Amino acid sequence: MSAPAEPVLEVDGLVKHYPLTRGVLFKKQIGAVKAVDGVDFTLGRGETLGIVGESGCGKSTVAKLLCNLERPTAGAIRYKGEDITKLSGRALKAVRRNIQMVFQDPYTSLNPRMTVGDIIGEPYEIHPEAAPKGDRRRRVQELLDVVGLNPEYVNRYPHQFSGGQRQRIGIARGLALRPEVIVADEPVSALDVSVQAQVINLLDRLQSEFELSYVFIAHDLSIVRHISDRVGVMYLGRIVEIGRDAEIYDHPTHPYTQALLSAVPVPDPEAREHRERIILSGDVPSPTDIPSGCRFRTRCWKARERCALEVPQLAVPAEFRLATGPAAHDSACLFAEEKQVVPVDGAGPEAP
Repeated sequence: MSAPAEPVLEVDGLVKHYPLTRGVLFKKQIGAVKAVDGVDFTLGRGETLGIVGESGCGKSTVAKLLCNLERPTAGAIRYKGEDITKLSGRALKAVRRNIQMVFQDPYTSLNPRMTVGDIIGEPYEIHPEAAPKGDRRRRVQELLDVVGLNPEYVNRYPHQFSGGQRQRIGIARGLALRPEVIVADEPVSALDVSVQAQVINLLDRLQSEFELSYVFIAHDLSIVRHISDRVGVMYLGRIVEIGRDAEIYDHPTHPYTQALLSAVPVPDPEAREHRERIILSGDVPSPTDIPSGCRFRTRCWKARERCALEVPQLAVPAEFRLATGPAAHDSACLFAEEKQVVPVDGAGPEAP
C-alpha cells in the first residue's frame, strides 16, 4: 500500500521491552515484557490514523513513545525525516512543541491544585518563546473559546467541570503550542456516549481549523471508523493489518481483524441475526512469552504448522498484489487470502 504523499511521522521497527528482573542487591534480568515488538506505520499531513486493539496490545505504549515520554528499546520515529529517538536537550524540546498528547483520563491528567488558566498556560512556561508573557492570558482564553468553553472559566479549578469539559481543557492544553501532530490516547473512553460524540466532533473541527495530524488510539471500533482516514489493528505488540478505513471495515483480511469486527454491536435486529459471529478460542498469550512464528496462531482457526515457523510480514496478500480493490491492503497473515469457515462456536482447529 502506498504511503501518504506528505509524511509527518514515520515509525520504523519500533520496539519497547520492559526488563523483568530478580534479586534486590544484585538484579538479574530473567525476561522482558514485549509491550511493543516491531511497529511500522506512516502518518500523513492532515491525516488521522486510528490504532485499535484489545487491552494490553501495546497501543498506549506506542502513544508514549511517539511523544518521547518513553524511550524505545529499538527502532526509529522520524518527524519530517529526523529521528527524534536520538534527540535530547534543546533539540528534543523543540520537537516536543510539534507533537502533543491528549490523555485518556480527564480526571487524573489535570492537576487539581492548578486553575484552568494555569493548566492551559503551562506549556508557555516551558516554551516561553511560544507566547509573550503579557499575551498568555489572552491566548488561554482564546483556547477555551476554541474548544467550546467560556473564556471566563479561566480562574476555575478542574473539580468544577464535568468529564467532557475536562477533556476539552486537556485538548486546549494540547493545542497551546500549535502542534502539527496530536497523539490522542483513548480520549473519549472515560466519557458518556453523548459526550463522546461532542468531543469527536470537536476533534474533527479542530483538525480542519489547525491542519492537525492525529494518531487516534481507541478500542471502540465505531468511533475509530468515524474519525479515521486509515486504521491499524494491533495484536500483542504488533500491527497485524493496516489500510484505509473502508478497506479494514468492509474487507478485513486478517483473522484477528475479522474477529474484532464481528463483535461490534449491530443495532438492526435482522442484520444481527444474519451476521457471522466469530468466537475465538483460548486467551491472549502473555507479552513475556510470545508464541513463535505468528503470534495470533494459538487462537486462529486458519493456523497450520507453517504458522509456528514463519513470522508473517505486514504486506499485501499474494492474491491481491496486482489488484486495486479494497482487499489490496497490508495484512500480516500467511493465509489472509484463503476463505475458510470461521469457528462460530469457538471450536477451531487446534493450534500447532
